Amino acid sequence: MLPTAPLRDLARSVGFDLVGFARAEPIPPTFIMEWLEAGFAADMDWMGERVAERLDVDRLLPGARTVISFVNNYWRDDEVSVGSPIARYARGRDYHSTLRDRMKAFRKAVIRMSPGLGTYGSVDSGPLMEKVWAARAGLGYVGKNGCFITEPYGSWVLLATLILDAEVDDYGTGPAADRCGACRRCLMSCPTGALVGNGRVDARACLSYQTIENREQQVPEAFRLKFDNLIFGCDICQQVCPLNRRPVFAEHPRFAPRAVAELGTLELAGLTPTQYEELIPGTALARARYDVLRRNAVYALGVARQADSRYLLEKLCGDSSELVRTAAQWALCKLDP
Repeated sequence: MLPTAPLRDLARSVGFDLVGFARAEPIPPTFIMEWLEAGFAADMDWMGERVAERLDVDRLLPGARTVISFVNNYWRDDEVSVGSPIARYARGRDYHSTLRDRMKAFRKAVIRMSPGLGTYGSVDSGPLMEKVWAARAGLGYVGKNGCFITEPYGSWVLLATLILDAEVDDYGTGPAADRCGACRRCLMSCPTGALVGNGRVDARACLSYQTIENREQQVPEAFRLKFDNLIFGCDICQQVCPLNRRPVFAEHPRFAPRAVAELGTLELAGLTPTQYEELIPGTALARARYDVLRRNAVYALGVARQADSRYLLEKLCGDSSELVRTAAQWALCKLDP
């Protein structure tokens, strides 16, 4: 059995803001199965794959006894990125790298403390239900908008998870008290009605899904009309949340916005391959790929009816990417209703 006191100190020393521990007990299948059966995963087929491993971490690490959840606050309010059409979490260095580096340092130190310890770690990529484990560890709860909400940082947080094949001496007591109460601001403010209640999000309507995961086709017009200064991710449900009124500034430079966060929609729509290679690698925006970022920015220009974008849009009507060409033709029509 491992003592949690030194583990908590270690987590803080490698850069995590919160850490909690949960027993590695199976997760009831009802929530995720109902979500999948309702079609809320859109075409993210990987969400339905390896469900058995999502529900039972013993399948990921035989003999699993403990799940450690880590939390990092990422909120920044840097002047250079005010008004950026990029969601806050994606303005700095790719959070996957930041949290993986911290978890790697934590894991190495723990194994030195306990040689032979078995571990399995993930940062938003493996078949782990991170929000469930963070709630079980007592670090917060899942709000009505589907975001994980903590008391000190609200929902401006990122999660990482590490499984151990050993027990610890102090486990969390389950989700923190639900502080959403009767508030429905997030549900009412979602521009596409993607928040369907009980912490569930219909990815098909979610602008984060449409701007990032929908990489093969045009966004349905009803949704692209909501691309108001929004090209990668969406923070609306977090911005209106009363529990986010007092955000805490994330001091670490890895969360500081990079140069791409200083660009507006016109500059992002006109991004050249060279500029893309200079600005995007090492950020979360790389997931959306070159043509998808430009497609999204072109939509935003059309929604804004930005008159000074006409020359660029006309040029993009001849772009080599069908995604960008079609988006530019649509945006031009918006300039001349």
